[in-house]
Amino acid sequence: MKLGDILEIIEGKMITQNAEMDLEIQMGCGADLMSDVLAFTHEGTLLMSGLTNPQVVRTAEMADVRAIVFVRGKIPPSETIALAEEKGIPLLASKYTMFETCGRLYQAGLGSCGLFELTLRRWRESFEKT
Repeated sequence: MKLGDILEIIEGKMITQNAEMDLEIQMGCGADLMSDVLAFTHEGTLLMSGLTNPQVVRTAEMADVRAIVFVRGKIPPSETIALAEEKGIPLLASKYTMFETCGRLYQAGLGSCGLFELTLRRWRESFEKT
């Protein structure tokens, strides 16, 4: 799913400048515990979070998260925005709760970054090559 499609589905607003609307997002994860982000996300993930501090961006960078959506109408402080722009991580805002933001994206076809999906993807990559 493309970042531009995500923005439309969540009726969101783009926070960072110069975000690539064609950026491909493979899966989504909703979390406020950054330890969960490190444990359960994979490359190509969209993170939904209510945390707005710079640590969210630092964690996203370590976990290869492609973009971050701040839920519940939260807007991050300027230092978080500046860090995200420096790291090239798009930031979006959603007026919806995390539950509804995740639900809208899941209903639209964005998969979860849970362990089942990771195992299934690895299985396909290993055994279903054509």
